[in-house]
Amino acid sequence: MADAERIALVTGGGSGIGKEIARALAAAGWQVVVSGRRVEVIEAAARAIGADHQGRVTAIPADVGDPGSVDALFEAIRRRFGRLDLLVNNAGIGAPPVPMEEITFAQWTAIVGANLTGAFLCTQQAMRLMKAQVPRGGRIINNGSISATTPRPHSAPYTATKHAITGLTKSTALDGRAFDIACGQIDIGNAETEMTARMQTGVLQANGTVAAEPVMPVRHVGEAVVQMASLPLDVNILTMTIMATGMPLVGRG
Repeated sequence: MADAERIALVTGGGSGIGKEIARALAAAGWQVVVSGRRVEVIEAAARAIGADHQGRVTAIPADVGDPGSVDALFEAIRRRFGRLDLLVNNAGIGAPPVPMEEITFAQWTAIVGANLTGAFLCTQQAMRLMKAQVPRGGRIINNGSISATTPRPHSAPYTATKHAITGLTKSTALDGRAFDIACGQIDIGNAETEMTARMQTGVLQANGTVAAEPVMPVRHVGEAVVQMASLPLDVNILTMTIMATGMPLVGRG
């Protein structure tokens, strides 16, 4: 297929990492759908990115934690484009950095819904579409975060969902294998966005101290996703970790 015919969906694509992934894919020639709950945010992102890349970005609102909303999102993609070649499960939220026993059930449920259930529902719909379309197949890339392997203090709900994303990634890679559907995961550490601004002023470390941490330009995350997405479907990057070199991930905390 020609580059202009490749269709990508980026959830949580209106800001931060998702917006940068959408920008990088559009620059690489993909037709990109950005989705999120806030209509004005995803529409602004689509206009900004599309202005630089020949209008190759479409905004379709959806709440990934709502099965009906996800159904409508994928039906809109099917009607407009007829297929989907790439799903980037990026949508997610965090929890207040408080001790585990202070997390409310409502907070836990919201995080699981956005981070894990949302990724599952979108994957389920993508699998159905990718199996049925001609040519068959596609790729799914999950945003795992480095919390998929290593937690920060006071991050139990977020860390639990991201560990679960790793299981979803491996199950999707296995179940999609026979249908030319590849699935991989990108684990991101300290990409510079509004959400990580606090890293440069000081965050709680595993030893109880508070320390500033280095960050990296978020554009490198978009470039990495394009690399993963550009591979032929008989090649898969199952897991990739991209991080600020100096962040305190490797070693003993």
